[in-house]
Amino acid sequence: MLLDSSRPEQVRPERSAPGSFHTTDSLPVPRRRSYWREALSQTFGGVDMTVPDEVYSGTIRTAPLGPLQAVTVDGDCLSALRTRRLVTQGSKDYVVVKLLDRGVARLEQDGREAVLGPGDIFVYDMARPLRLNLPQSFRTKSLVVPREILGLSESDMAHVTASPLGPDTPLGSLLSPFLAGLVDGAGTYSPRTSELMARNVVDMLGALAGEVLGRSNEDTPGGNRALLLRIQAFIDRHLADPDLTPQSIARAHRISLRYLHKLFESEDVTVGRWIQRRRLEECRRDLSRRASSSTIAAVAHRWGFTSAAHFSRAFRAAYGMAPREWRDTQGLLAS
Repeated sequence: MLLDSSRPEQVRPERSAPGSFHTTDSLPVPRRRSYWREALSQTFGGVDMTVPDEVYSGTIRTAPLGPLQAVTVDGDCLSALRTRRLVTQGSKDYVVVKLLDRGVARLEQDGREAVLGPGDIFVYDMARPLRLNLPQSFRTKSLVVPREILGLSESDMAHVTASPLGPDTPLGSLLSPFLAGLVDGAGTYSPRTSELMARNVVDMLGALAGEVLGRSNEDTPGGNRALLLRIQAFIDRHLADPDLTPQSIARAHRISLRYLHKLFESEDVTVGRWIQRRRLEECRRDLSRRASSSTIAAVAHRWGFTSAAHFSRAFRAAYGMAPREWRDTQGLLAS
């Protein structure tokens, strides 16, 4: 399988920012190969991509997650090579955290070679040469992380690459569904939640480094931070459920109620207060929308409040005015 020397088909994303969507499905078969190679190159950059002579199907979805980029790729097979020449010529200011959701893979970097299977999480660094081979139909879910926000030393980073974390390990069983959910939900979270998740991905990388380097749990708080972030994302997905309680959250994550409260100590707020604060934030955002015709009670019910009177008291305590006053003020500002 040789790379095309001709000018590649121009890629036109099928949906606009903040994310993008590329697919070969609607293209004639002869045009798919050049389109697919160009889409891959635009997404990951600075990598020689080898794809089959006949590309049957390929899809790339990207979405922002704060300063990170979430990427899902479905394809037949491919091989990616980043040489020293490409490292010096192209961008090398990010690290990729990848979950192999379907298929098998082989990764080479920093003198190590890893054979990967479904559920494995692995990391590669664009600052150094690498080779990634996906020899059959696959799906990957990735977070592209800018290097400047990483909390890892160069030495630790060099040990983490090509050192997969399997789904059968304690930390892997936690992070694998967490990473998948994070990528799948990127682009749908509120800006505040996206920023929170992005900041805590650094802790997730720290947890991965600690597992690979054999550090104790006391040395790697990233494991707890990753669990906390996963729980906060769970809360956001279930805000509309009036039965969302600390007890139900602890049961869903198979941890004790005491441990759940301990995780939230770093946020300087109880679990119940966190739930209420997030509900209030979503209600305030809905009430700011000029075109909304929903009643205040309907907005409160939509986000899990069972009592309109309780919602009004909580809203006034948080923002210094009643919900109706807030909505009227936003209407005046927009006029």
